[in-house]
Amino acid sequence: MPRAFLVVMDSVGCGGAPDADTFFNGCRPDTGANTLGHIAQACAQARAEDGRSGPLHMPNLDGLGLGAALKAASGVEVEGLGAKPQGLWGCAQEVSRGKDTPSGHWELAGLPVPWDWHYFPDETPAFPSDLIEQVKTLAGVDGILGNCHASGTTIINDLGEAHQKTNWPICYTSADSVFQIAAHEDSFGLERLLDLCQKLAPSLHAMNVGRVIARPFVGQAGSYTRTKNRRDYAITPPEPTLLDWAQTAGRTTYGIGKIKDIFAGRGVDHSLKGGDAELMEHLAQTVRTAEEGSLTFANFVEFDSLYGHRRDVSGYARHLEWFDAGIKPVLAALRPDDLMIFTADHGNDPSWSGTDHTRERVPLVASGPISGQVGIRAFADVAASIAAFLSFPSQGPGQSFL
Repeated sequence: MPRAFLVVMDSVGCGGAPDADTFFNGCRPDTGANTLGHIAQACAQARAEDGRSGPLHMPNLDGLGLGAALKAASGVEVEGLGAKPQGLWGCAQEVSRGKDTPSGHWELAGLPVPWDWHYFPDETPAFPSDLIEQVKTLAGVDGILGNCHASGTTIINDLGEAHQKTNWPICYTSADSVFQIAAHEDSFGLERLLDLCQKLAPSLHAMNVGRVIARPFVGQAGSYTRTKNRRDYAITPPEPTLLDWAQTAGRTTYGIGKIKDIFAGRGVDHSLKGGDAELMEHLAQTVRTAEEGSLTFANFVEFDSLYGHRRDVSGYARHLEWFDAGIKPVLAALRPDDLMIFTADHGNDPSWSGTDHTRERVPLVASGPISGQVGIRAFADVAASIAAFLSFPSQGPGQSFL
């Protein structure tokens, strides 16, 4: 019985979204944003030489059709991504009114978001007073720090020392539908932070805020660093997704990376976490050992978290090349009847202004017993296609391209 692997390269968009003009980074619309295309162009023009050099080198994914997917999505052709496709290839575009993690993943799993997310205003204070009072009560403190839009790494450096002196949690948000709380693992306590976020999450979810995110950090003033103990408390999908469909059909499901958090724990039998290097090992191990008929859903987040938001073109290019090299033995270990699809959930063009996600189409390339061009598809078609491939019913709006 065949197995399916859905691998999300978080934020690796490829431009061309027809509604990009209705999404913004500050006052600038996302029209023309192209994460993969602009990185590849920068590499070809020797503008991404920090820790790497030359045209973007991704022979494994490009061999499947990555460069062809980029051209299909946005019309961009670039040196380094010109291989003749040997896999299944195309691109996908989103209908949900969001350019964030839950929207993208839910829709890839067959469930377009049926509501508008709540976003906090880009002003200070950013949060309503009743929400702040609830945070203070649950945390057992007299105040909070932050109460604004901010970069997570910047705000812990700016407010970390005050946080350690007062024990007040650092609360902030971004252009996404999120409420984030940063706290020191030692002086505030990791379990205390996780408990605070878990208890606060239902109130935020009732406001249609997508995620409450615990952001623990360690260190001292001048040298604070975030740890890998981040936890996302996401709103529960209102209807079954691909993961639930698979479980209902008696299939084993694996969530690698943030998948269990994104789907509020639902539909995942086995959850494997870590940094991207650890996740590549988890994916390789799952390819070696996962049961027949199983579904594996993986998210590699560091494209987005370490390089996209920080507008680091060279770093993003390095990570793309690292991922491509790491995926080579994984592809080689696939069984003849396995299907592995590579895609993304949104864009985060590191050459763009601002620090937020960008509205883009995403690449759709696959290795498996089926090859050829699939054109421009809906995100939800990915779930329908996997359901068809694994021979269980699709319950969403998508149409299979297999």
